[in-house]
Amino acid sequence: MQGRVAISLVHLLHDFLTQRGFDSVQVLREARPAEDPTLSQYISVRRWTGLLTRADQAVGIPAFGLALGASVTAAQLGLLGYLTRHCPTVGQALARIHKYERRLYETYPGRTRINFDGVALEWGTDLGRPGQLADECALAMGLTYGREISGLPNLNPTEVCFVNPAPPSLQPYLDFFGCPVRFAAPRTVFRLPYSLMARRMPRHEPTLMVLLEQQARERLNRLQPTDPLLASLRTIMARLLPEGKATLASCALRLHCSQRTLQRKLQSREVNFQTLLDEVRMQLADSYLADPHLKLAEMALLLGFADQA
Repeated sequence: MQGRVAISLVHLLHDFLTQRGFDSVQVLREARPAEDPTLSQYISVRRWTGLLTRADQAVGIPAFGLALGASVTAAQLGLLGYLTRHCPTVGQALARIHKYERRLYETYPGRTRINFDGVALEWGTDLGRPGQLADECALAMGLTYGREISGLPNLNPTEVCFVNPAPPSLQPYLDFFGCPVRFAAPRTVFRLPYSLMARRMPRHEPTLMVLLEQQARERLNRLQPTDPLLASLRTIMARLLPEGKATLASCALRLHCSQRTLQRKLQSREVNFQTLLDEVRMQLADSYLADPHLKLAEMALLLGFADQA
């Protein structure tokens, strides 16, 4: 199971337990982490699911992940929360969540699909399955915050799908999401009506939004790995992308090791090669889009794509 989550979610879990009269340190068997003003500290998904399991066993609340996610505040979402709060429309807020979601929860990158049935946010299982507790907490956080920033406290998705097996009772999920909820699905899906995308956000502040997005981009770019191997690999990927050769084999060759050795080293760091390559592409794309002299076709070639489409 690969990926990582922001340390702010551990703060959320400690606060949730404390507010319900539990000794969070005793339940989780570890101290509450120090505050992270730089919003740059993370724990592995494996460790996060372990903490959720301990809390779930101690509290005994049905669908514990939903209750935890429903307690989220803007402070726990950090810059991502404040950035989305000041977008002009719900659709643009969703676009920014998609762009910066790895600052909070980095597992399999989310995908957005738009059709006549609405807008679907989807996550696969390429990097493993964090489990029902982690998945339901993530979707509950998204819906809770979405209800707050949109000014629609009764906002419900049109469908929610989980890749995990069905729980003993579906009622807590039906009550919380207010829509059909399916389990054992091929992908995790959060579907919203298309008409919602154009809804104006009640707290839209254009100037503040621009400043916040600039900060988000700068902080995203600062998420460079301190690990020498990952730093070298990212540099090699950036150099090979314009040649269309940013493959595992080519990168391993330039790191003077075999593909199997490179894969083993990445696995030991809970890092996926393709995910890292996608991150490099995303950061390069951000910088290229800020250059008014570059055409889209040129950007596509620089990012290793055969054409603009």
